[in-house]
Amino acid sequence: MPASHLCLAVLVAAVWGLNFTVIEVGLDHFPPLLFTALRFLAAALPAVFLVGRPKVAWRWIVAVGLVLGVAKFGLVFLGMDAGMPAGLTSLVLQVQAVFTAVFAAAVLRERPTLVQAAGMVVALAGIGVAAADEGTSGPLGGFALVVAAAAAWGVSNVLTRKASPPDALNFMVWVSVVPVLPLLALSLLTEGASRDLAALRGLDWEGAGSVLFVAWVATVFGFGAWGRLLSRHPASTVAPFSLLVPVFGVSSAALLLGEPVTPLRWCAAALLVSGVALTTLRRRPGGPPRTTGGGGNAPPAEHPGRPGERGGVTPTRSGAG
Repeated sequence: MPASHLCLAVLVAAVWGLNFTVIEVGLDHFPPLLFTALRFLAAALPAVFLVGRPKVAWRWIVAVGLVLGVAKFGLVFLGMDAGMPAGLTSLVLQVQAVFTAVFAAAVLRERPTLVQAAGMVVALAGIGVAAADEGTSGPLGGFALVVAAAAAWGVSNVLTRKASPPDALNFMVWVSVVPVLPLLALSLLTEGASRDLAALRGLDWEGAGSVLFVAWVATVFGFGAWGRLLSRHPASTVAPFSLLVPVFGVSSAALLLGEPVTPLRWCAAALLVSGVALTTLRRRPGGPPRTTGGGGNAPPAEHPGRPGERGGVTPTRSGAG
């Protein structure tokens, strides 16, 4: 990979990690479900008029849109609004790799190797350590919501695998259309019209900037750049950079929000990142293991690599968070 592409991969990971800090800022201005709806509305418009027609069946766009947009991101924003720290959220979400492997085994009959199974155990141990750390410093309800979001992400990953979109950006933009109305309806029902209107009337540059960052920078730029890298390099070369997302997520939250990073959280980070790295190893028939994907701010999708190489499961979204 040339130096320019290497820098681009690191930049995307940094953007997706920083995205969790920006979400924290946005939650100071909007109710969580309204903020999630605005995020997808801004990601869809005007991009939906520029990317062309959908390149996969509508059933996959609707299914991924509901599971990823409404369930996964709705739960993430609710969890963070309930007190889950931004840095810890970026870390805990990486357990989606374990859920993805479990669901893929059940639905796609992709049996995990012994190395992958060991990685799942290590990653789950990291979740246990993170839960113990959060139990001493914050509400476990938000933690549980983020773990549920990771499970929803795992479901959306399997759905995306089934859809096999040939164009990650086109797919993500059309997926972004689906959650807007359901999230707005849920916001009106649970957060109330008066609270939503008050947030919109009080919109300032900081609130608008947070929406535009999570929509245009983390989603449109992030996925466009990631898809560009995947079109030029094997997925096994690109995907490991997604493991940098929680590194940037934890560090940016500590630097910009003053979130403490306890020894238990460092331990949880080491276990989770190591476990996810092992979980995303797949073995070619007759060949050595290879890395095929990880966390990040996005649902994995299969992408072609170089001629003659088959891409693996790689992240195509984080805004993440």
